[in-house]
Amino acid sequence: MRVAGTGSASLHPPQSIAGTGSTNLHPPQSRDDERGPMKILKLLLLPYMAAIIAGAYLWVEPAKGFIGESSRIVFFHVPCAWTAALAFLVAAAYSLAYLVRRNPRHDQVAEASVRLGLLFAILTLITGSLFAKIMWGSYWNWDPRESSYLLLVFLYGAYLFLRAAIDDPERRARIGAAYALFAAVLMPFLVFVAPRITESLHPQTVINPQGKILMDTPTRVTFFAGLVGFTGLFLWLLQIESRVRTGRGLKR
Repeated sequence: MRVAGTGSASLHPPQSIAGTGSTNLHPPQSRDDERGPMKILKLLLLPYMAAIIAGAYLWVEPAKGFIGESSRIVFFHVPCAWTAALAFLVAAAYSLAYLVRRNPRHDQVAEASVRLGLLFAILTLITGSLFAKIMWGSYWNWDPRESSYLLLVFLYGAYLFLRAAIDDPERRARIGAAYALFAAVLMPFLVFVAPRITESLHPQTVINPQGKILMDTPTRVTFFAGLVGFTGLFLWLLQIESRVRTGRGLKR
């Protein structure tokens, strides 16, 4: 077949592009197929979290020594604190990776992880304040654990302000990575050491001084299922946040 003004028309798609080798002809949906199991896990996360909430209120009996239903806050307060610590450790790991490899992608994940860590840390303070109001009559009592955790929030909040004050992307990433590593060194002291230096109103932690976990079966199952669920939620949000930040970086 001939077309005016051209040579013979080809009805087949081009097999190569100038300056490259053969074109990749795999359909784009093949990549989605590879993520099928991950998509299923994400879809299961919502009913899984709903089951945890239902278990916390319908299966577990209120703990002795607490006022009313206040002990149920533990099923959300502790997982939030755990997830915040995990997020800050992930940020430190990616910050170290950035300093070693200078890959901007690592810096983007580190920043996204700090932002999510701050979100869960603030939720930790909020749930803890609700518990304090019920148990001790005040939202804030300047308890050592409350105060040290507030300092942790300020410590990582300063990370975001520091990044916002630096215009050069490479310098911002380098200094931010160093700060994230510095903050990760201080975090165990603020979370585990400082609250134990003086007496605290805070109830006994999950693992008591004898190294035992004193929980009945419903409490233990619901509690640790909550830790797993909040961890999955964090990883999902981190993936979304990292994609958003990568997209913003490409547009600049």
